[in-house]
Amino acid sequence: MSVLEFRDIHRSYGHGQEVLSGATFSVEKGQVVGLLGKNGAGKTTLIHIAMGMLRAQSGRVRVLGLDPEKDAVEMKRRVGFVSEDQILPPAMRVKQVIGLHRDLYPGWDTELEGQLRQRFNFSDRARVKALSKGEARQVALLCAVAHRPELLILDEPAGGLDPAARREFLETSIDLLSDGGTSILFSSHYMSDVERMADRIVLLHDRDVLIDAELDTLRESYAVAVMPAEAGLQIGAISASPACLRIRERQGTLRGVFRGNAEEVRSLLERELAVQGASVAQVPLEELFVELLGGNS
Repeated sequence: MSVLEFRDIHRSYGHGQEVLSGATFSVEKGQVVGLLGKNGAGKTTLIHIAMGMLRAQSGRVRVLGLDPEKDAVEMKRRVGFVSEDQILPPAMRVKQVIGLHRDLYPGWDTELEGQLRQRFNFSDRARVKALSKGEARQVALLCAVAHRPELLILDEPAGGLDPAARREFLETSIDLLSDGGTSILFSSHYMSDVERMADRIVLLHDRDVLIDAELDTLRESYAVAVMPAEAGLQIGAISASPACLRIRERQGTLRGVFRGNAEEVRSLLERELAVQGASVAQVPLEELFVELLGGNS
C-alpha cells in the first residue's frame, strides 16, 4: 500500500480556474519525494488536499490508507506537517506550544524532542511572536516530527530562510526521519535542495504531473536539443513526438526537452524528424527545469 496516493485529482478555484486536472502519483514507504513546479502549479493545493484542508472536486486521495476528510483525527496523529505560512499561537511560550503537541500525540518521543532541543537555537521561555522566522520554523518542525510520523509533509517549509538555515532545516528533517522509514513529501522552489534531499522528483506543470522519475533517471534520461530555426522546421511536427516534453523558439533557435540520453535524442531527431545540425546535451537538473518551465521567448 502506498503511504500517500493521489489519483486523477481535479480542483478549480473561483470562476472555473482549473488548478489541477487529473494529477496522479504516489509516495511509497521510506521515499523522499520532491514536489516541484512554478508558483500556481498546484503544489500547495495538492498538499492541502492530502491534509484534509481542501477537498478535491473529483479523484481520490489516500493518506496511510485513510480518507483525509473522514478519518481526519487518526490520519493527523500519524502525519507531520510544516508549511511556509504555518502560524503558531503568537502569545504562547515555546514550552507551551511543545507541551500542547506532546499531549496530542500518544507516540511522542521525548528522547527525540531532547535531541532537537539541543540541535536548535530557540528559548523555551520565549513567546512565539518574539521568535525569528528561522526559530519559529524550528519549533514547528520539532512539533511535526517528535511523534515520529509515518509521513512528513513539508510545504515550502524553508522558504524565506537564508541558505544556511534552509539547509539545516531540511537536513534535520531528512536525517531524523528517513532512516527510520518515514516517508517525506516536500515542495520547494530550490533545485539545489531537491537534488541534495530527494530520491524522486514529481514535477507539476499545466495542471498535471509532467515528470515523475527517480533523481538518477532524470540525470541520465532527459536531454536538451538546440536546433537552428530554419525554414521548413516545424514546431508542431517536433512537439508531436512522444519523446518531446517541450519545444519553444528562442533567439533564432528551437529549444526542446526530450526523453532519452543525448545520443538517443540526436538519432531520433535525424532519423524520424529529419532535423540536421542539432546540438544535443544532457544538462544539470536546474537547467533542465528552466527549459521545461521557462517562458516562450
